[in-house]
This record gives sequence, structure tokens and C-alpha cells, in this order.
Amino acid sequence: MPEKFKKSSVSIVMAITDKLPYEASALCDSIESALRQDQPDVRVVLVDGRGPDCKLELNLSDTSRVTHIADRFKNRAAMYNAALKSCDTDFVLAVYNEMQCITLTKSAVQTMVMAATRLNPMDLVYADYDRVESDGKRHEIKLADWHPGRVRDGEDMGQAILYRTAAMRECGGYDESFNAADVYDLRLKISENKRVAHIGNRYAGSLYTVAAPPQAHNVFDYLMEDKGSQLEMENALNGHLKRIGAYLEPGAHVRPVYANGEKPEHAKDCIASVVIPVNNRPEFIGRAIESVQTQTDQRVETVIVVNGGDNDPTIPAVKQYMDGGDKFDASKPPVQLIVVDINNLGLCLNTGIAAANGMYYVQLDSDDRLKPDAVEKLLAVFDSDPAIGMVVGSYEVSVLDEKTGKVTRDENVPVVTHGEWTADNGRNNLLRIGGAGAPRAAHIKVIADAGWFGVNDDNECRNYGEDYDLVNRIAERYIIGRVWDPIYEVIRHSGGTDHNIDPVTIARNNNAKDHTRLEAIHRRQQLNKSK
Repeated sequence: MPEKFKKSSVSIVMAITDKLPYEASALCDSIESALRQDQPDVRVVLVDGRGPDCKLELNLSDTSRVTHIADRFKNRAAMYNAALKSCDTDFVLAVYNEMQCITLTKSAVQTMVMAATRLNPMDLVYADYDRVESDGKRHEIKLADWHPGRVRDGEDMGQAILYRTAAMRECGGYDESFNAADVYDLRLKISENKRVAHIGNRYAGSLYTVAAPPQAHNVFDYLMEDKGSQLEMENALNGHLKRIGAYLEPGAHVRPVYANGEKPEHAKDCIASVVIPVNNRPEFIGRAIESVQTQTDQRVETVIVVNGGDNDPTIPAVKQYMDGGDKFDASKPPVQLIVVDINNLGLCLNTGIAAANGMYYVQLDSDDRLKPDAVEKLLAVFDSDPAIGMVVGSYEVSVLDEKTGKVTRDENVPVVTHGEWTADNGRNNLLRIGGAGAPRAAHIKVIADAGWFGVNDDNECRNYGEDYDLVNRIAERYIIGRVWDPIYEVIRHSGGTDHNIDPVTIARNNNAKDHTRLEAIHRRQQLNKSK
């Protein structure tokens, strides 16, 4: 090995608790993988939270390079800070093994040290890894390259991260006021003015293995997370945004929708246009249309944009509700039909909104439905403040029995209220969370002023993220109002796209939104400089 790389000393830090969800033999194997590293001058620090009198009762091959720190610690941050204090090495490899057993490949540390020292000095190095299910199936987990837009609290940077020791200390180590956001906070702090490297894997190049069964991706998982943990993540992100000049103070840069305070006269008969993009869903579209036509405020219309071209089977299903159709009722709100032949959500939404007669756009997916008082409640919020440019509602989740056609409320999923959309900090929280909330309604004027929906012309967007991007741009200039009652019903079915998403699609979607976050951070920095 070149002398340059040999000179770098490394401490590998692992935790021992009385709640490790795997056997002592697996922990012993994990530690042995750290001791077997082919990088010279590697030491292992075991920080033990079981109490000051705990002995290390593991049959290890070499205890001369093992430091055992035993005590009672208030949280994980305190444990890793105790380990950091004992380290006199150039680097610390933090192995976050409290919930998963982690086994390092023999050359893992050597590879990370090379990445950290070969060109510009790196202060944080993370790497792709393998995940092994309980049945032995192995999956290569390929992480995203880092950039300043990767500020989601759920960003996966793996479970073994190499830090330059001096950089950790310069950032103050782990913040012990956090029980859950400590690693997230440290990553944000280091990324602000230090260098970050990602070691990728094409094939058989993972640096370590995580023994943890994968779970199906579910967009509702975050609802089950502890509220205190979410508040910690919010505080960590706020601190980061303030330090980089991208934090939006409450009320900053906000302006009224209409400078003269007067709303246009044209919207008296049709004040809200519900725009529904759809492709090949004739069996669902009728339910969606009927949910619009039964609104308590009848000053509405349905604008259906079919994007499957003239032969899309949704078209005759829509025409049933139009003049001449067998479900047409002149006393009910009208239905517009627009047909395009490109499956592009931004195209559909922009085309539908441009053709709308109403003053407000209201979101509705073709396989979901509005509650009867949805539009009434949305309009009441718009009327409460002239600076409200968009309103985010709440929704319930239901399940379709595809044999009987019956729709039943899923009691396992609580009402999705998007509590992160607080009056003071919702638009900053927007950068941390996965989505922009639903359902949404906005002044059509505001949508136009903000630049409309993207048409897959943004980085990584493939019919995904165009709404998240628009909401970010609107939130920078207008107040986002809230409806806390459920006004929308998401209907889950086998053809839906909101659950059991494959890893490739998840990665692509995350990349699209992280690019949007990067652009939003740049805009916010410019906004704050110009005030």
C-alpha cells in the first residue's frame, strides 16, 4: 500500500447496549470484521451503555487493539461522544449498529481512507452496502451521490460512515440534546463547509453488509414515527438552513395574491376547477367525477385531461357525464374533456388549468375522490387571508375491494393531516419531508406567477416531483393555508402507485425531489440576500 494511505490511523466505533436486536455471537463476528481490516493502525472502540461495571464478555481474537468504554449514557449521541473523546486517530469510522448487525468487508477501511486522502481531503465518506434478508437473499443498496440538496431526514447514507476526527470535533461532535436527530444533525453540519465523498458499487463492490430484512416501501410509514423525533429533525434542519442562509423566517417575503385586494369578477359562477389527469382508468373516473358534482358548494367544474390519446378507454367513460351522455345531468356542475397523447403529468395539469373557468385549481387524482365539503372548506381558508396562495388539506385512506367494488376506510392508517405544515415553519419543513401534502388547492394566478408545473424538463423528473417543485416555489412567496379535517379520500388498489414501490423507482424519485430541494435552497439564499 502506498505510504500516504498507510499513515492514516482509524478508530472503528461500535455500540453495545442491552437492547441489541441480535445475538452476542453476531456482535462478536461484527467486531471481528473490524479487527480484520487490512488498513494498518486500525483500533476498535466499543462504547458500552449497559453500565460502568459491565465487563466485555466476548471471545475476541485480539483485545490489544480494543478500547472498552462502559457507562450509563443518556442517549446515542452521548455514547458516540464518549468514544470520540477517547480517539486520537485521524479518522473515526462510526458503525451505527444499535438496530442492525453490520459486517465490514476486509478492505472497507482501506477503501474509505483512500477516498478521504487521495485528492482533496474528505471529511465524511459514506459507501454503498449490501443488505441481507432473514432468508439469506442479498441486495446491493446503491446510494445517491451527495449534493447540498440532500437534506431529507430520511436520506440514506448507510450505517458505517467515516469522519475526519478533526472535522467532527470542529462541529462539536454529536448534539446530545437530540435523541433521534444526532446523526442527521452531524451530517448537515459537516456538509456545510467540508467535503463529502460517496463510494459507489457497480458489482460486488459493497463495503459492508447489514443484516436486516427489507420492508416494503410505504408512503404512510412516516405517520407512525414519534412526534418528538420529527420535532428534533425539524430543529436540526432549521439550524442547518439558518447557517447556510436558506431559512425563511415566518412571514418573510410573503405578498398578497392580488396587489389591489380585488378578486376577478369572472369566477362568480365557477370558482373552483378540479383538474384530473388520467390515463386508462375508465373504471375509476366516474367515482372521481361524482365526488366533484356532489360538492356542497356547486360553483365547481371538473376538467378531465386524458393523456392516452384518442383511443384511451377513459374517454367514453368521461363522455357519459357530458351533454348527450347517459349520466349527464344539466343541473350538476359541468365536465370538460381535454385529450392529449403524451403521458406527461405537467402537460396535463398545465393544459387543464389553462382551460379552467374557475379562480382556484383543486387537485384530484383519477382513482380518488373528494369529500362533499372539500371545496367549501378550501374556499373558507382562502377567504381568511389575502396572502394565502395555496391550501393543503388532510385525507383519509380507504381500500377498494376489487371483487365487490366496495370502498372501505382503512382504520390502520390515521388521518393524514400533514402536521409538518405549521404556520411558522411549514415551508422550511417542506425541504425535510418526502412530499408537499395533499390535497392541494391554489389560486390559478399564483400557479402562473410561480411558473406552472414542470413538464419533465427538470433534472431526474419522470412524471414525478413536478408538484413538489411548484409548491416549494409558491411557499417562498405566499402563505400556505391549512384544512385539518379530512376532505379527500385516497383509495388504495392493486393498480395504485403509492405503495410497494421498487427500489429503483424510489431512488429515481428521491433524486428528482433532491434536485428540487437544491434549487429551492439556492432561491432561498438569493431571497434572503435581497431583503
